[in-house]
Amino acid sequence: MHAKDILIDGFSRIQEEVHAAVEGLTPDDLNHRLGPDANSITWLVWHLTRIQDDHLADAFALDQVWLTQEWEKRFGLDLPPRDHGYGHTSAQVAKVRVDSPELLTGYYDAVHAQSLEALHGVTAADLDRVVDTNWDPPVTLGVRLVSVLSDDLEHVGQAAYLRGLRQSA
Repeated sequence: MHAKDILIDGFSRIQEEVHAAVEGLTPDDLNHRLGPDANSITWLVWHLTRIQDDHLADAFALDQVWLTQEWEKRFGLDLPPRDHGYGHTSAQVAKVRVDSPELLTGYYDAVHAQSLEALHGVTAADLDRVVDTNWDPPVTLGVRLVSVLSDDLEHVGQAAYLRGLRQSA
């Protein structure tokens, strides 16, 4: 098995978990926050998708799906166009709301499709390519991909946990 196959499998598992975390939920379930400073399922899935979209687009010199496929307009959030949720205040988290799970899964699926297309072309040598010099040591493509995978899995796990809490209430 090649490293790219492992990455493709990992990102495909995120897609499965995103769908499992949101499908069948009402807007109230998706947008519910356990407390005034808590994240909602909507925010968690939107954020993990925005990070994947932003980071992989940057690493592979692609345009963000959020902008090119007009997901930003479909969501209609009162946030800057390139916002991806990192460092959001409670008030900003509250702005990220949806009316259906299909909006979240539709956006994730579009990002996933672009991610897989990029990953299919990855070679072992590509994984050593530096994609971010703002860190010491500089971040390679391999490190960036694992970082996004880790972040996405953490957030989708949080969304699944919130789903379980909401359904048991």
